[in-house]
Amino acid sequence: LQLQAEQRCRQLVRSQEEHQQLLQAAVEQVEGLEQSLRNAEAVLAERAAQLRDAQAQLSRNKLLIEELHGENRRFAMALQAAELKQKSMEEKNQLLEEQASALKQLIGKITPVSLSG
Repeated sequence: LQLQAEQRCRQLVRSQEEHQQLLQAAVEQVEGLEQSLRNAEAVLAERAAQLRDAQAQLSRNKLLIEELHGENRRFAMALQAAELKQKSMEEKNQLLEEQASALKQLIGKITPVSLSG
């Protein structure tokens, strides 16, 4: 009976040691998973910061594009005004050339008359 009790006791000790080893392995696995989780959280935090930076840059770019569109509209209006002014000046120039031509013809007609008089 004592021998059986000793065997049972040794069996229980072995079983307890196995359970202790399994528990230790589970604890180490949990610690590894916790470390992986911390690493993943750190990577996610870094990516979130990068995304916030990218979002801020996109917002700045959007404002810059809006400013450039406004400036482009102002330049287009100025160009249109300049083209209208140029067209007006060309018309005035054409009129002046016609008047100059008419004056030359008139002078050409008057000059021979005055020389012969």
